[in-house]
Amino acid sequence: AAHYRILVEGVLDERWSDRMAGLFIERDKTKGDKPRTILTGKIREQAELNGVLESLYGLHLPIVRLEKVEREEISPL
Repeated sequence: AAHYRILVEGVLDERWSDRMAGLFIERDKTKGDKPRTILTGKIREQAELNGVLESLYGLHLPIVRLEKVEREEISPL
């Protein structure tokens, strides 16, 4: 198990959290030309991470950044 932060280009509503392994979903508040979404939280195994990535791919949300973070870093950007 590890904690991850995934930044995607586009908007993903918080209601998708259950389909994204229970990750916390929020809009990226930094300035930029395109809207972005941040998913953070604990992923139990590689298969679960793969499922999240496949779901994002299926929704046509390009992944900008994927990072493994320490639990203390989980707070929103």
